[in-house]
Amino acid sequence: MVRITKVYTRTGDQGMTRLAGGQPISKCSERIEAYGTVDELNAHLGVLAESLRRVPHLESLQKQILRIQNELFDLGSQLAVLKEDRRENTPVIRSGDVERLEREIDAMNAELPPLKSFILPGGGGISAQFHVARTVCRRAEREIIRLAEQEPLDGPEIPYINRLSDWFFVAGRFAALKTGAEETLWKPGERKT
Repeated sequence: MVRITKVYTRTGDQGMTRLAGGQPISKCSERIEAYGTVDELNAHLGVLAESLRRVPHLESLQKQILRIQNELFDLGSQLAVLKEDRRENTPVIRSGDVERLEREIDAMNAELPPLKSFILPGGGGISAQFHVARTVCRRAEREIIRLAEQEPLDGPEIPYINRLSDWFFVAGRFAALKTGAEETLWKPGERKT
């Protein structure tokens, strides 16, 4: 269990921080950008989870969001600890996490009408929040890929974050369906003045 006794350390005052293994690192390094963006995504999910608490027929999505928040902490710890410093009990993302997301995507998608066009982000307040999470997730994916181009990753970090953005897209559509909100289809070239 993690124990936090002091919130501030003053080590960041000069633009540096430390990885979980103790190595000093710039706060704008690719590794910090990667797990910082994962943390930002997790904060968006906190807002979404709170919104879902007020919608009784979306409890399953709320529970899944809370699980995903824990998985994102696992992903963050995986990115914050170099492989050589990782202990046996360091939380990490596993292939089974990717497979669970795929099963959940398939289950939600089975209830959705097929898409005939791209959809515009929206479809009600909750669906719109899922679209925000999707775009932040895509940015986290780009950051993790940039990190992987510089140093090797050792697990399914990229497949997980890639599948998670797909999950958010489908969950947004699912939320729109379950709340009776209308999705707006993209109409290429259409301008209204």
